[in-house]
Amino acid sequence: MRKTRKEDVGALTRRQTLTGTVATLGVALALGSSGRAEAKAPMAGAPKVCILTPEAMQGPFYFDPKLVRADITEGKPGAPLALTLQVVEAETCAKLAGARVDIWHSDGLGVYSGYARQATGSTEGETFLRGTQFTDAEGEVRFATIYTGWYPGRTPHIHFKVILEEMDLATGQLYFPDTLTERIYATLSPYRERKEERDTMNANDFIFQKQGGAHTLVDVAEEGGAYLAILVLGIDRSRRS
Repeated sequence: MRKTRKEDVGALTRRQTLTGTVATLGVALALGSSGRAEAKAPMAGAPKVCILTPEAMQGPFYFDPKLVRADITEGKPGAPLALTLQVVEAETCAKLAGARVDIWHSDGLGVYSGYARQATGSTEGETFLRGTQFTDAEGEVRFATIYTGWYPGRTPHIHFKVILEEMDLATGQLYFPDTLTERIYATLSPYRERKEERDTMNANDFIFQKQGGAHTLVDVAEEGGAYLAILVLGIDRSRRS
């Protein structure tokens, strides 16, 4: 088996927040029977130092398909991605159990489900790459998905929303190292089949630059063509009370 590969995502400059456990990515990665990446072990312990995760605009493509599920792919092709998010209190680092976490993102061609006037036509009525999970006792949720594509004017990203007791605690976007994105897009389908040239990187994405994207870069490991991404989300419930 190929040795696990870690991407340098500037963890020290981004935050000295995620604990050595997360930074070293001590989580087993395996492929499930569906061929999708699955996280086989939880993130061990809470972060030693926590910061408030910066929020970013929700964007125009959110809706709630009322689908509580871990695998959100619906057969969409792309590099398998196992995403683990841990929700903690920013001030105390306490793990937050029972919080709802929604994620949504575009497919390998930069298309969102559920909307008309997409690059490949209407996707109204479709729900691919959307789903909900509830944090466990460790404050964690896990999703099986694919590496997101890009669309004009934006760097690749995944949207997230944290909700507790019908209260929105955080809405934001998470990002990936450009070096990893470039490698995936150049070598794997369906990304490499796109004729358009990607026009936006992290460095020139206005939302990434203006809304704290450097603090929501995931830590990534790669093994056997599948990817494992981890991010800790620090929230402050008192701001919403």
